[in-house]
Amino acid sequence: MFSETKNQKMNSSKPVTIEMFYTLTCPNCKILNRMLDEVLPEFEGKFQFKKSMANSPIGMIKTMKLGINSVPTLLINNEIVFKGAPTKQELINKLKMY
Repeated sequence: MFSETKNQKMNSSKPVTIEMFYTLTCPNCKILNRMLDEVLPEFEGKFQFKKSMANSPIGMIKTMKLGINSVPTLLINNEIVFKGAPTKQELINKLKMY
């Protein structure tokens, strides 16, 4: 029984984390957010999506630590993959790599 549980844990893959840094007044942030809402369901739970407001106290600390100085910025597994809004196809191609 123990080995079955261990095998189940090994087979269950942890979702890849996508984090978007944004501000409320950024028009490109809204575009990227809308694109992610359209594209992510195609990947059936492979990704865990979270948003961080860049100008909130916690967001400001995170952006300084990560060297983020513009929004929108998209990170996958804490690695910056896009600064600014990519095209929909660029986003899809990048997500397929994970």
